[in-house]
Amino acid sequence: MSAVAIKGWCPSALRPMRSGDGLVVRIRPHGGRLAPKQAAGIAVLSKRYGNGLIDLTSRGNLQIRGVSDQGHRPLIEELSRLHLLDPDAESEARRNILVSPFWSASDDTCFLAAELERGLVMGPPDLPTKFGFAVDCSTEPALAGASADIRIERSIAGELIVRADGAEHGRPVSRTEAVSVALALAEWFVDSGGAKEGRGRMKAHVGAGAKLPDALRSNVKPACMIAEPRPGLYPQGAMVAAAFGQLTHAALSHLAGCSQGLRMTPWRMIVAEGLREMPHCESLVTQADDPILRVVACSGAPACCEAHCDTRALAASLASHIAADERLHVSGCAKGCAHSGTAALTLVATREGFDVIRSGSTRDTPSQRGVSAGRMIADPSVLTGAP
Repeated sequence: MSAVAIKGWCPSALRPMRSGDGLVVRIRPHGGRLAPKQAAGIAVLSKRYGNGLIDLTSRGNLQIRGVSDQGHRPLIEELSRLHLLDPDAESEARRNILVSPFWSASDDTCFLAAELERGLVMGPPDLPTKFGFAVDCSTEPALAGASADIRIERSIAGELIVRADGAEHGRPVSRTEAVSVALALAEWFVDSGGAKEGRGRMKAHVGAGAKLPDALRSNVKPACMIAEPRPGLYPQGAMVAAAFGQLTHAALSHLAGCSQGLRMTPWRMIVAEGLREMPHCESLVTQADDPILRVVACSGAPACCEAHCDTRALAASLASHIAADERLHVSGCAKGCAHSGTAALTLVATREGFDVIRSGSTRDTPSQRGVSAGRMIADPSVLTGAP
């Protein structure tokens, strides 16, 4: 596989990232939720200043794509009027919080997410830009499989705990001390050498043998995680997806107009609050068994300058050939931006064709090299390992 440049940081609104289709401007909704007016505003702005496409990220954020250099400043001004900006880029980078979409008014999720946002404005300093928190206070945690370094969640007995990612147990906390303990855990991560040259994750730090101090650890087990959600109706509303996690401005506008608010998720889906039936919009995925949900693909060429192919066209062509309980990952280069974990089948684009990796990730050794997209479309037996 060809060498690639790992940027080691994520785009934001105040610090956009340049891609093949223009600037990528990431919006981090406060509390993981957009009011209808905010969602409708983002839809309008994505068409006015971007190319009308909006990414849903695995960190529960949205990205407006195709923004020009000249359009960035007026876009930022409009986002500020919608109360979607942080005071500065440093504060924005630290406010990396996943919030469970299954919260209710009777649990502590909204209170703790807001308090954690306030606590992160001033620190801890020197956290890696991809270091994140999860607030998952429903009786059945939903975010244990999502990327986060420090988790505020429930124990088997239903009490609040703070847990370092990678640690089997968490420390029991009261409602009023949960955030201070979480921030203390983040400070320990930095002080104990977990952050190096702007990078580092808690799970790797703990896995390498770093010992949590007595004040930050205990023997309380977290509650069992629910299965990864699929599109459908939930007590909170209708959960919908979009092919490859990319919405059109029209789809976002439709959801804003028919719901009480939008809750973001790390599964590249949205919960439209208050809906008791699935919304009808051409580009939304509303069926749990839709084959497009079996495939994941990055933006690909020409949207990404480093991609070697149009990843999504290939993935869409192959989706129906993937078993319902398996996943296909098509990556435009070896970085694997769309999916960092393993998949039943991973295709990595190179200048010579595709590397084929079975039961692995983009970092693993291929079983085949240089396979053309045309061959896979014409003869999908390559997906099953047939010669």
